[in-house]
Order: sequence, then structure tokens, then C-alpha cells
Amino acid sequence: MSKQAEQAPEHTILYAVDGPIATITFNRPDRLNALVGDMTNRYIAALQQADADPTVRVVIVTGAGRGFCAGADFSRLESLTGEGVRQRMREAPRDAAVRISKPVIAAVNGAVAGAGLAHALMADVRFTVADAKWTTTIAKLGLAAELNLSWTLTQLVGTGRALDLLLSARVISGTQAYDYGLAQFLTEPESLRDEVRQYALQVAANSAHALDQLRQQVRLDAARSFDEAWADGYERVYEAIDHSGTYREARDHARRSDTHGR
Repeated sequence: MSKQAEQAPEHTILYAVDGPIATITFNRPDRLNALVGDMTNRYIAALQQADADPTVRVVIVTGAGRGFCAGADFSRLESLTGEGVRQRMREAPRDAAVRISKPVIAAVNGAVAGAGLAHALMADVRFTVADAKWTTTIAKLGLAAELNLSWTLTQLVGTGRALDLLLSARVISGTQAYDYGLAQFLTEPESLRDEVRQYALQVAANSAHALDQLRQQVRLDAARSFDEAWADGYERVYEAIDHSGTYREARDHARRSDTHGR
């Protein structure tokens, strides 16, 4: 396939900033926002753009229309070669949603599958509508889990449930995804946007330094012992109080906010 054919139009990933919130939207609603061409790279670039913007405190990721992201478009899958996939894996930042310094919230508004599911699960917090359709779909395609989907699933729901969802490729509802722990919040379609925004504003009101530190701690602690996590936590608190000045800045801001609120 030619390089030109591999390019996805710029409008397939939308980026907008409103106050402290950046919103990234998968935008191929006629195909349930299935990934085609370089959409994944454009998505990663949007995450990095949000990370570099000092006015942005939190990122929302969602999909246009009836879906969040249905994974890779079949037309894209048919054009792949094993070596092509290997080359892309070498070049692409694998975990941009995890590595950026700002919290990422996935607003799952509909169908989410395959690579789209992997992107949703790399977010820090997930909202889902009750009737959204969640599926790994990989086993039906004769593929293996990419984008660390097998690892992320296991971290969130345990080995047994991860194997169930991967091996069966069954479709579960947003309600089931919430019950399994794949999403932290369950809502209805008409209230999803407002609920996610209100939550994002609540997160954005906190110390940016603390948000970054807490995200790092939770992810690193998954592979550390109790004593290692304890020591690291104290070191981070010491740094925040005595060296970085972030504690005093956050404390003073909280005091001003409390005074203004009275």
C-alpha cells in the first residue's frame, strides 16, 4: 500500500480545549470510529499536544456518534503484513496515555473493541453508558493481543476474567463492564457528557504535580513490594514539601479558594 493510502484525514482525530480540559475525539462515526491509516499516530500526537499545553490539566477521550472506537478497520487489517506490524510497533509510542503527565478520562459512549478497547483501558478513569458494547474481538480475527491489552485486562479484572473475555471474544454491556471493574462509572447516554465534564473539572482543580505523582505511584506500585511502595511514597512527600515547593503552592491555593467560598 502506498504511503498516501496509509494517511488518515486530519479530521479523523478531533482536538479541542475548553478551560483546563482537552477533549480528543475519534471521528469516523460512519465506521464506529474504527482505526485506519495513521489514526493511532494522530491520537498519540493529540495526547502529546495536551501534555505540552500548560493550560490543560486533564484529558477526555471519546468517540463521535454511536461508538467509542471499534478497533482497527478491516480494510486496514487486510493490508497488514507481519513485518509491517513489527516495524510500527518499533516506531510508535506504545503507552502515550500512560506516560503523559496528565490524567486521561475515557468516555465510552458506545461500541468499543480490540485496539479501541486497549486505548480505553490505558486511560486512568473510564465512564461507560449502560448499553455500550464492549469486546476484545481478537480471537475472532486470529490475532494476538496488542497494545498491552492482555496485560491491562489482567491488571484490572484478574487472570480468570481476562482469559474469559479474550478467549470467548464475547460482547458485554456497559453495565457488565462496570460490574467487572473495567469502568469506574456507569451512566446514561444523555448524561455522559455532563458527568464526565464535571468529574474532569473536579480532577483539574487539584494540584497538577500531585496528579502526576499519584498516577505514577499507582502504576509503579503494582509491581512493587509493600516496603518499596512505602519508601517511595515518603521520598515523594519529602520532595514535595522541602524541595519542589508544590505542596506550599497547593496549600496556599486551597486556602484562597476556601476563603473565597465563604
